[in-house]
Amino acid sequence: MKRWYVVHTRTGMERLAEGNLAAQGFNAYLPVREKKRRHARRIDIIKTALFPRYLFVELDLSADAWRSVNGTYGVSYMVGGGERPSAAPIGVVEEIRDREDENGVVPVQEAAPYTPGQVIEITQGPLATRTGIFTGANDNDRVTILLDMLGRGVSLTLPGDAVTAYG
Repeated sequence: MKRWYVVHTRTGMERLAEGNLAAQGFNAYLPVREKKRRHARRIDIIKTALFPRYLFVELDLSADAWRSVNGTYGVSYMVGGGERPSAAPIGVVEEIRDREDENGVVPVQEAAPYTPGQVIEITQGPLATRTGIFTGANDNDRVTILLDMLGRGVSLTLPGDAVTAYG
């Protein structure tokens, strides 16, 4: 009976391991997500592993030459206890695949760095050392705070690295 097993890969070699497993005839699955990457004043959206250093491979331990998975270039080992790998819970891979969009990307909701209503301090720029109330995050890199200026609330959007939790 075919089941999904978890493979631990070498750092940054998830795609290479997936390709090498496929070349050996194994059904390998690497779930991916989109991630923002800042480089040289530019922000790119790249596809990266949903679970860094992990992918799935479908095997029938009684029929497949599963031990060759551990010798595949890019693979560190198959996750499990003892002599045999442990199967992933039934339905986990199928549930991940069901969440993929039309581009094969699993959408991931980034968690806000602060909770609404939390007091945060501005650490950079002309308003450094002022405190405000966190009201939300626009995206992964920007936060919105409510700042008391001249007796009224002013909403500011700042880079996420320009603020920190107060106290």
